[in-house]
Amino acid sequence: QVQLVESGGGLVQAGGSLRLSCAASGSIFSINAMGWYRQAPRKQRELVAVITRGGSTNYADSVQCRFTISRDNVKNTLYLQMNSLNPDDTAVYYCNAEIATMVQPKHQNYWGQGTQVTVSS
Repeated sequence: QVQLVESGGGLVQAGGSLRLSCAASGSIFSINAMGWYRQAPRKQRELVAVITRGGSTNYADSVQCRFTISRDNVKNTLYLQMNSLNPDDTAVYYCNAEIATMVQPKHQNYWGQGTQVTVSS
């Protein structure tokens, strides 16, 4: 069984920074793309940033140049460095990963439970 566990969320003032982490555990064989999504109250979940196994990245326009996604393929951990935060960044942030396991060799989509990020003005 695979688990994705996020950490690092919290309350921060506008202009501040936070670093999110997402650790994948279980009988993992390989991980392809990993990404961060967020969902604000009364809004749909949206893509924040994604990173391939090889390190190629893609960002939502709203976070470009403020957020940096990275991953440690040895530790099976995903990161999101968030700088210059503003109240519009307030949301629950979810980790997503395409994972193949020893039992299921075809990559499947997994989600973390989410971590709350609140930016005060």
